[in-house]
Amino acid sequence: MAAYQTVVVGTDGSDSSYAAVDRAAGVAADAGATLVIACAYYPASRQDVEKAQDILREEAYQVVGSAPAEDTLQSARDRAAAAGATKIETVPVRGEPVDALRTVVADRSADLLVVGNRGLNTLAGRILGSVPSEVARKSGVDVLIVHTT
Repeated sequence: MAAYQTVVVGTDGSDSSYAAVDRAAGVAADAGATLVIACAYYPASRQDVEKAQDILREEAYQVVGSAPAEDTLQSARDRAAAAGATKIETVPVRGEPVDALRTVVADRSADLLVVGNRGLNTLAGRILGSVPSEVARKSGVDVLIVHTT
């Protein structure tokens, strides 16, 4: 029996999160596990997306328009397949990243959660909390925090 049966990885479309997808795909492939790629989102109008892109510039990948996370999930699926994962599922989840990942872990009875370390060692992350630290604390399953930054 493999160590892990279901591996969940979160992505937000950033290079950092795609590096976590690559690692999660490798782990899933090695274990013969199902890889579930999750993307948390809030729907936004085209006007809101364009306004946010003007303000956020390089952080604009975090803004999702009317097609909730579909492009991000498709890119992540393609990367996971290229990294060797064969059983891949994708799931967009409306809401905040930490809650979304915990929901997917519970719904899929996952036994490993993979996230990138982005925000873990920043001042804002230390004060406000970061996705990696929060899921490690709250998920209830093994968490692999991939060094992606």
